[in-house]
Amino acid sequence: MKFFKAMTVIGVLLLASVSCRPVQEEPSQPTPYELAKPSYFPSRTNIPEDNPMTEEGVELGRKLFYDARLSGRDGTDGIRSCSSCHHQEHSFEYGSATNTHHAMLPLINLAWNRTGLGWNGGVTTLEDMVLAAVTSPVEINADTTQVVKYLQRATDYPELFEKAFGSRHITFVNVEKAIAQFVRSMVSADSKFDRYLLGEEDLTEDEMAGYELFCTEDGADCFHCHGGGGLALMTTNLFYNNGLDDEFNDPEDRSAVTGSHWDRGAYKVPTLRNIAVSAPYMHDGRFATLDEVIDFYSEGVKDSENINPLMHHVMDGGVQLTPREKAQLKAFLKTLTDDSFLNNPDYSRP
Repeated sequence: MKFFKAMTVIGVLLLASVSCRPVQEEPSQPTPYELAKPSYFPSRTNIPEDNPMTEEGVELGRKLFYDARLSGRDGTDGIRSCSSCHHQEHSFEYGSATNTHHAMLPLINLAWNRTGLGWNGGVTTLEDMVLAAVTSPVEINADTTQVVKYLQRATDYPELFEKAFGSRHITFVNVEKAIAQFVRSMVSADSKFDRYLLGEEDLTEDEMAGYELFCTEDGADCFHCHGGGGLALMTTNLFYNNGLDDEFNDPEDRSAVTGSHWDRGAYKVPTLRNIAVSAPYMHDGRFATLDEVIDFYSEGVKDSENINPLMHHVMDGGVQLTPREKAQLKAFLKTLTDDSFLNNPDYSRP
């Protein structure tokens, strides 16, 4: 009997011990991020299943985008971050003096790009773009192991990674994912032209004339390459030789990816959104102003066996616009400036 009484007492004590232990809370789930877009934007995005957008992931990516620790040094000695070359006031596109190519296209509306990134499309995903930029010797030029080391040492990052990805252990894969989420959140869709499409604002007579020139083959003939997404994206996200040159020596054009001779001198078509603030222009930044770009398409196009068939006016050297038509086309292009995007605090340095 004494044995059974003793066992009963031990059982009660064990139950009491178990019941007094603190309940282990399940880690909170990150909050899904709603990617806002107008109804006339394409429905399909490039958001991967293994990196869904969340509020916590986007905010972490924003912090990382501006953090010089991406250069593989601590916060005070770090010399370069994503924002070193991609400035918000220039639509996150700005030339880098250490790179043979102009900065890798505006970082806007890239959630709808499904054809590869960079001027030659050699980078497949936004996640891969982060890795390429951080490790490239002509961009951030950092060792990812060192990057992770300095992030792990920081007082705030382990908790931020835990909120976004469920672990305080930082990996560079999750660095890639967070910055990619932030870049996908960059939506430019509130220009004067957008408000015109929505019936909220009228274009001036010159802006409307420029729009008509933009959309006609016997005008400026821009829409074939810049009409992607029903003019929503202002790019097809495809690759064309647009007659900039008739000799091709760039080892990083589209042919570097495809291996095709016919892709010599071909580059991705950049969006025209915010084009008025994203100089210099073309893959190598050879044109400093919009006027120079318009002059090129008007009378500076060079013929070659590689030129894209969509360059319908190559035999005339270009579309041959009058001075008034050039001014009208420029007036329309300036309606694509989205001031709310360029000043949106959600995209600025935290």
